[in-house]
Amino acid sequence: MTDTKRFSLIKPSPDTPFHIDFDWWKNHDHNWRVYLQSCLCMEHQAQFENTVGNVYIDWIDPETCEVLPIDGIEHALTTHCAKQADFLTDHTTIVNSVFRIFLSNGNKPLTPAELSSITGKAATTILQTLTGNQVYRGIRPVQSKP
Repeated sequence: MTDTKRFSLIKPSPDTPFHIDFDWWKNHDHNWRVYLQSCLCMEHQAQFENTVGNVYIDWIDPETCEVLPIDGIEHALTTHCAKQADFLTDHTTIVNSVFRIFLSNGNKPLTPAELSSITGKAATTILQTLTGNQVYRGIRPVQSKP
């Protein structure tokens, strides 16, 4: 599903940090779980193939030691599947490459300039793709907290 982006009045630049806004994605794309499952490695695809609904696991925040419920598929993707050698290839589209980079780095915000150094694609191309009329896979600029 597509949705028009709503940004602040500041126009994103090659130095604007982006990330996957999972909350936005979950609220605007009813097929988000299908796409996440397609990114799983073969081992985890088999593990989650008969799963109906969300599977949550307990995760311990290493900084606060707080136990939090997190999505099992997201956890498998970020801790295992995204670390596999074939997770990101030269033939992956820009949007999918950027999405997979965020999964592999734990969704740490990166700028189009930083993404360019990883993907080999021009920062301006990445910026134009991520700031067009459509939000892809929930990839959005990091919003500063009020």
